[in-house]
Amino acid sequence: MLDKLKERSESLCELCSKTEATTAYTVSPKNDDTIANQVALCNDCLQNIDAENQGFYWRVVEGSIWNPEPSVQALSYRILQKYKDEDWASGVLSMVDLDEDVVQWALSGLALADVHQDAFGNALEAGDTVVLTQALDVKGTSFSAPKGTVVKRIRLVHDNHEQIEGKINDQMIVILTKYVKKNN
Repeated sequence: MLDKLKERSESLCELCSKTEATTAYTVSPKNDDTIANQVALCNDCLQNIDAENQGFYWRVVEGSIWNPEPSVQALSYRILQKYKDEDWASGVLSMVDLDEDVVQWALSGLALADVHQDAFGNALEAGDTVVLTQALDVKGTSFSAPKGTVVKRIRLVHDNHEQIEGKINDQMIVILTKYVKKNN
């Protein structure tokens, strides 16, 4: 398969376009290894794909986002979304007009990474029971929740993986996940 990708990319990495492609990278969540779901990557891009704080390195996607291949567009868009708070990335995102299917493909890979986790890295799910790991002042009320308070049947805040909702003293409140421990 890498041979077909190398032919498509003229043996160069499809993200940085400056180094020889060595890997056929399948853009998740697609799991069939057809060339339509893959991007030819060099070792440097492959190493940095999951690294944090690599905004300067990933400026290379300012060019690759315009590649005609949907898999290259999806991976480039996903990287741009990761750095959308930086001026260079937000500028590119405001200029690009991709097919909606490509955008959904790119964003669906990011959604998989956004998992609600407690203070100890345990995955939280809707309906779980958690225990507060420290006392919390509940804004807008006259009470505070002491450390060790049990919160049953939590709800996940879907647009923010650092927040959950739960009832304390019969009042639904938002709780930061870094202050809870999943009760097994």
